[in-house]
Amino acid sequence: MTAPIDFVVTWVDGQDPAWLEEKRKYDPRKPHNDSSDNRYRDWGLLPYWFRGVEKFAPWVNHIYFVTCGHVPDWLNTGHPKLTHVSHSDYIPEEYLPTFNSNVIELFMNRIPGLSENFVLFNDDMFLTGPAGPDLFFRNDYPCDAALLDLVVNCPPDDVFPHILLNNAGIINKHFSKTEVLKKHPGLFLNGKYGSENIRTLLLMPFKYHSGFRDLHLPSSHRKRIFEEVWREEEEVLLATASHRFRDRNDVSHWLMKEWQICKGQIIPKSHRWGMHFELGEDNRQICQAIRRQAYPVICINDSDVTVPFEETRKELLSAFSQILPDRSHYERP
Repeated sequence: MTAPIDFVVTWVDGQDPAWLEEKRKYDPRKPHNDSSDNRYRDWGLLPYWFRGVEKFAPWVNHIYFVTCGHVPDWLNTGHPKLTHVSHSDYIPEEYLPTFNSNVIELFMNRIPGLSENFVLFNDDMFLTGPAGPDLFFRNDYPCDAALLDLVVNCPPDDVFPHILLNNAGIINKHFSKTEVLKKHPGLFLNGKYGSENIRTLLLMPFKYHSGFRDLHLPSSHRKRIFEEVWREEEEVLLATASHRFRDRNDVSHWLMKEWQICKGQIIPKSHRWGMHFELGEDNRQICQAIRRQAYPVICINDSDVTVPFEETRKELLSAFSQILPDRSHYERP
């Protein structure tokens, strides 16, 4: 039997005047790919995150709602399964305020009361269909797909590929690719991965880990892996913590996912368990996936692409309201 599973979701109110003023104070430079307003604008979809959890994952043990301190007026903070967590509750004071998602996520294991097994959501990741516990954990091991990948720096001013390379550097420091593949072949080549196995096969002969493909969906984690990485690489993690905005020298919580893969401590699952969408590419396809409940989980990623905000927002709200029309108990009456 799997132990209790908590959900952690991070959120920021990008329209909060006090937060905006503080953000401008610490980052007066021209907006870059992590400080631009697009990264923080609120589409009004958060109620549907809670409705999706209540309808499709009622088994969840507890929800930790992580913000810099602000809380939506509509949120029922008295719900027995809900705890609001401020950054100051678990991130050391010397690293606050932070606008760096990597910092917010790397300290997750310090959230008071968090269960050993937890699933980390960004606020753009939604449950849109039934999602049992075994979608995330089985026999207390995270369910994941061990897919090898090759990091490409495109566009060149994006910090994200650099972060992935930094993760890979630490993985290579601690894990021999040859030994990992030898010990855990069934994790890397698995029928559940379908055609994704081709990329892994092509990358297997190379000596070093060149990166892992992440599907940009909720991440199943164990606190013990966070604690192990902190023991082994505290200096690197604290260096990331010192960056108030995402930096090309950062590492991310994906390092913990890759660490547990290399230790052989995951259960393989299909790479089609959810879908990642980019706003602006095909918004109609996103809305269709929601209405048809095509996946148990989807990610609707905002980007620097200019989209008609109000029109797109109304389309998304309409799609979600069709499958989740009723208020959840996480919303005030």
